[in-house]
Amino acid sequence: MRWFGVFGSHHTREFILNSISQLYESLTTLLERNNILSSAAEIQGIICGMLGGGMPLECRDWQEPLADIINQGEVLNNDLQQAFNALFDQTCQQLLESDFSLVLLLPDDAAPINERGQALLLWVQGFMLGFGLHQADLTGCSDDVKEGLEDFAEIARMDDEMSEDEESEQAFYEVLEYVRVTVMLCFNELGKSPEQQLGEPKIVH
Repeated sequence: MRWFGVFGSHHTREFILNSISQLYESLTTLLERNNILSSAAEIQGIICGMLGGGMPLECRDWQEPLADIINQGEVLNNDLQQAFNALFDQTCQQLLESDFSLVLLLPDDAAPINERGQALLLWVQGFMLGFGLHQADLTGCSDDVKEGLEDFAEIARMDDEMSEDEESEQAFYEVLEYVRVTVMLCFNELGKSPEQQLGEPKIVH
């Protein structure tokens, strides 16, 4: 089932967001059941960071560094592997869409704003971790990507309490949209589609 790709109507978008919130809850439950302290938001952030940093889409050994980060290097059990593979495939599909269709894995809009804000910070922190695994040298990056990553570093350090009001909601969604678009920017500049991989010469180490 595709939860993404087309935001052609209010009902379609509402369905997508409802599905994402359900996925967030189910993945959160699975992580807690397996004593994984990382959040669902952070997991997707790490995956997006890896892909945005240049990890090939067809890469299938990304769960090893993920396990190093979230499970002290212990092999992830089958339930976690299946859940993360599904999330990875879904995220790849979103990143490849032409209409900026990436949806961040965050709590439902009805959740307290500080809970959503904390999840967004963890998402950004996860992105920075994943990105750093695949892109240490930023000299060849565009100014927009460099500026976006600098902003991400600032966002990841934000810890101010937000009040439950319309101004805070607006500020939250502005940061959320900035994060989403910046991730797509990083992927479009540094990410590797299967076509790009086929067109590149093989490097022998």
